[in-house]
Amino acid sequence: MISFPNCKINIGLNIVAKRSDGFHDIETVFYPLTLCDALEVVPAVHSTDEFVSEGEKMDGDTEQNLCVKALRLMQKEIDVQPVKIVLMKKIPVGAGLGGGSSDAAFTLKMINTFSGAGLSNERLTEMSSVLGSDCAFFMINKPVYACAKGEMMSPVLLNLAGFTIVVVKPPLFVSTAEAYAGTFPVIPERSLKEMIQLPVSEWRGVIMNDFEKTIFPKFPQIAAIKTRMYEMGAIYASMSGSGSSVFGIFSKPVNAPEEFPGCFYHEEKAIM
Repeated sequence: MISFPNCKINIGLNIVAKRSDGFHDIETVFYPLTLCDALEVVPAVHSTDEFVSEGEKMDGDTEQNLCVKALRLMQKEIDVQPVKIVLMKKIPVGAGLGGGSSDAAFTLKMINTFSGAGLSNERLTEMSSVLGSDCAFFMINKPVYACAKGEMMSPVLLNLAGFTIVVVKPPLFVSTAEAYAGTFPVIPERSLKEMIQLPVSEWRGVIMNDFEKTIFPKFPQIAAIKTRMYEMGAIYASMSGSGSSVFGIFSKPVNAPEEFPGCFYHEEKAIM
């Protein structure tokens, strides 16, 4: 059994409040892209051979990988026969694209199907929220307005079909803690849910990512990518999530990876 967990971009991100639990309330719009990993679930030959990753390098303890955490969560919920999860990683790590969250959400769905458990999508969505605030988005995989910690979602009318979206990630890692350091929560005068309905041509300078205020001074290479996107004719450009990737929305194909040497480059025609 194989599936292709896709990624997302954040269009706008406002940090609106500091929570009593130490987290932050935000508002953002999640928009799915076709850039994806490949995820396979097969019967395990050996009980210790549960997870294999290939492609984009991932460091750290295997048990901390979100695919494995998703498997452990399902094992607590249902009787799961021994399985082996093989992940071919293409979505860059630490990019603000939600690749790990997508892998986890798709793992839940695949284990559910593989085991014949028949858990509802509502139940899987509840379980996914335990793994990460944006995991539940990949159960929906349609444009949504997200608030609270990012787990409260509602549909939003947004269609970028016909536009070209370019994603560039420099070889830099930005931790979430580093991204939040120095930020000051502010409730915006106009909600992002309202502003996202503006024409894309009016987003520049209006729909903002609050993390850029703290990340750009520390990592001028990321700021330079956004500047270059606009120089190349982007209608709108922004850092995605807490970084370090930057995306640009163009009215026509670009196909210019040479503009960003040493960086991960992805370009696609938006299909929704």
